[in-house]
Amino acid sequence: MKYLNTKIEFPNVTHSTKEGLLAIGGDLSVERLLLAYTSGIFPWFNDEEPILWWSPDPRFVLFPEKLKISKSMKQILKNSSFKVTVNQDFYSVIEACSHVKRNRQSGTWITEPMLHAYVKLHELGYAKSVEVWQDEELVAGLYGVDLNNGVFCGESMFTKVSNASKVGFISFIQNTNYKLIDCQVYTNHLETLGAQDISRADFLKYLS
Repeated sequence: MKYLNTKIEFPNVTHSTKEGLLAIGGDLSVERLLLAYTSGIFPWFNDEEPILWWSPDPRFVLFPEKLKISKSMKQILKNSSFKVTVNQDFYSVIEACSHVKRNRQSGTWITEPMLHAYVKLHELGYAKSVEVWQDEELVAGLYGVDLNNGVFCGESMFTKVSNASKVGFISFIQNTNYKLIDCQVYTNHLETLGAQDISRADFLKYLS
């Protein structure tokens, strides 16, 4: 595990701990974030902690062609009153996601510096949001980093209404041409939709 300084670099991902922790420190500049994601690395830390950089092995991903949609979900997709948009309100989506607790963390992991860093990525075309609306109200959404190489790195999602986030996630995948959705670490919710573990080595092949 390495302590980072102002130089925009990361150690080889094979140097990460068993849990996937690779490095500590550095910054959340656009240049460092893009280097991280293209190298199979992502930031994940609690408020008041130093920046922690991760590259877990195995990696939890979803191949769009393996997306699982239950019969009940197909009915919801067919008859729902939800409207799904892309990049219509990135700030509101990430701000709502910042109030959602992430697995294995006690507080928010989307700190103010993190939020502003991803808003900057969005302004430069590297991050996108998916919004789910019901009666003109934003009821669910997700955001992530688009590496422009066929890989979308999902970061977080939120929902205020049952099934709304699933509608947004499924609609997004069905209407894009990504070869791989990076889900980073295991969640039961995404496993039910077809996400699976692959080796970090295989994941890095998709990034290249």
